Amino acid sequence: MRHRPLRHAGRVNLPSELSGFIGRGAELAALGRLLEDSRLVTVTGAGGVGKSRLVLAAARAAAGGAREAAEGAPEAEEAPGARGARAPGRERHRDGVRLAELAGVRDPGLLELTLSEALGLTDHTTRPPRTVLAEHLADRYLLLVLDGFEHLVEETAALVRELLLRCPGLRVLAAGRRPLELEGERVFPLAPPVPAEALELLAARASAADPAFAVTGANRADLVELCARLDGIPLALELAAGRLRTLSPAQVLARLEDPFGLLTGGARGGLPRHRALRTAIGWSHELCTPAERLLWARLSVFAGQFDLDAAEYVCAGPDMPVEGVLDLVGELLAQSLLVREETAAGVRFRMLETVRLYGAGWLESLGDAVRLRRRHRDWYMGLATWCELDWFSPRQYEVAALVEVELPNLRLALDCCLDEPDELHLGQYLAGTLWFFWAGCGRLTEGRHWLDRTLDAPGGTATEYESSRLKALWVLGYVAALQGDATASMCALHECRDGAARSGNRVAAAYAVHRLGCLALVSDDMARARELLGEALEQYRAAGELNSNVLMCQVELGMALAFLGDLPGALALCGEVREICEERGELWTKAYALYVLAYAALEAGGTREARRLLTECVEVNHAFNDLVGLVLALELLALVTVAEGDPAEAAVLQGAAEPLWGGVGLQLFGSGYFNAPRLLCRERAGELLGAERYAAYEAEGRELSRESLVVRALRGAASVPRQAGAPGGMPGPRLSRSTAPADQP
Repeated sequence: MRHRPLRHAGRVNLPSELSGFIGRGAELAALGRLLEDSRLVTVTGAGGVGKSRLVLAAARAAAGGAREAAEGAPEAEEAPGARGARAPGRERHRDGVRLAELAGVRDPGLLELTLSEALGLTDHTTRPPRTVLAEHLADRYLLLVLDGFEHLVEETAALVRELLLRCPGLRVLAAGRRPLELEGERVFPLAPPVPAEALELLAARASAADPAFAVTGANRADLVELCARLDGIPLALELAAGRLRTLSPAQVLARLEDPFGLLTGGARGGLPRHRALRTAIGWSHELCTPAERLLWARLSVFAGQFDLDAAEYVCAGPDMPVEGVLDLVGELLAQSLLVREETAAGVRFRMLETVRLYGAGWLESLGDAVRLRRRHRDWYMGLATWCELDWFSPRQYEVAALVEVELPNLRLALDCCLDEPDELHLGQYLAGTLWFFWAGCGRLTEGRHWLDRTLDAPGGTATEYESSRLKALWVLGYVAALQGDATASMCALHECRDGAARSGNRVAAAYAVHRLGCLALVSDDMARARELLGEALEQYRAAGELNSNVLMCQVELGMALAFLGDLPGALALCGEVREICEERGELWTKAYALYVLAYAALEAGGTREARRLLTECVEVNHAFNDLVGLVLALELLALVTVAEGDPAEAAVLQGAAEPLWGGVGLQLFGSGYFNAPRLLCRERAGELLGAERYAAYEAEGRELSRESLVVRALRGAASVPRQAGAPGGMPGPRLSRSTAPADQP
């Protein structure tokens, strides 16, 4: 089975255009020239004037150049430190073009994480995200596009300044209502399009809404006046185009008289926008039925995308029957007030930020905002609960994709819990319930952010809802252990175990013991890990607990046994886990079981079986963006490749895996056991190739993107003909005991 990765980590992450880019040729060319000469360009203008569309068009043009550079002949290597300010044309963005959309980021603490996500970075360490960003970008030629930063202008400006200073090959293209006001910034004020382009845009969008629409001699004058009345602002024109499906241009003009414009002012919308845009949005609002207006206001509580089920739960009530929400959504879509989008988790809807803010103003004026925010929170609490249960099922990948899409709304729900001291326990429950996403899908840093906030907030130690706090504590202990923060992990897990003992919570006690065993495992204390993990398994069975965590405990016990040389015990434990996972359709824990089985197979000289197991392991870990599992599997696969008699390919894989450790921590926190395959591969391949050739192949691997590396690793199963015992093959390496640290049992 093939599994798609949750996030593409390639050179470009720009969205595809849903409708054609009309006009703006002169502005696009001028913006391109500015980007050639400046490392920071900010496009400014009123809301709805077309900043985002122009910036994305410029980014796509830059991405085309980056693609040519990536596919063209390599150019001479520059001296260290010379990369950056004035790179040759094709080289300027050779490492890609990445978009970070900031409009939906409410918490300044998530700014760096949002940029990391846009760059495809996964970091399992406790390093500040800003440090991770700077190190990643330090020697790259890359264009970073920032859209919608104005509500975080101070924080964004400080981050951009630091990145530009530390990363000479970085260029930034930003879009917002105001400049960042940084030294060296080139500001590109964007005015509405010229009348001819405004008319072209209006006509194109009206034709898309109604294929029978056409500009004729009879309606041209009204259309030209309509463009002028709306000052040519693209968002206003697109809203007007949606109305031309049912109204004539003359009727639309009549609807733009002052009475409608007056209804959009000041307190109701609260939008610091151009008057023409306020008029256009207010006019669209007045043309909606009362039910459509009410749904518009209520949908404003969502952050980013949402699906129909969420809209029905959050927005329905005595004044809006649930069975009528679908038709109302259809009407808002027809009026260009909602956008329909296809995602990895299915069909989603989204409001343009300007339209959402207008609806939010109306919701506040109705006095219903607090209730709707709680309804929104309750829906996403339920969604997280369902996803946690469904993680242990054949729908595991779909669950991961769903949480990835819904993350902006889950963040909003967590913020809602933190805003109300009496509901901190709900935030602790929600942050803990998402353990599978934090640990299984490469989100440890963000998980740590929310767990720390909910546990450290004033009132967060209340014992009235202790089960929620205990859950957050063991998840924090788990996350901190995987980050290499042993002190924080130990403190959280001991607090959880003590609290569970006081309250008689057997399940929480089992989780605390399990994660203490996990901490011992990654700390190379195998005897202690074997003891604690075995105890945790007994407690899980006594409590009747069975899920991915319980099976992971069994896998981790199998790892400890394998590292101690008890291969039959490891095979028995992980073979059982594999069977259960296949019965349940569980993939994530199964991948770790396959790693242990491959480790044992390689110890016994079975390179063919080890390769087969590791190929599946790499595929699943990549799909879930689980960097820990991925890098471990790749390094063991490199050792398999040496045993098969291809040291050159092994060196390439080893070199490609090396940069991934930067996001995991220094060689899995210095573990001698987990790092044995890497060290042995380097020794074996280095002996066969010689130091100079090994270094060259390793350097080749370091240039591979993660996507290319995974494709190469998966393809290797079919492309490597030699197996152990065949000509050129080597006996299976000995990994356990003899390669462990000397002071370990």
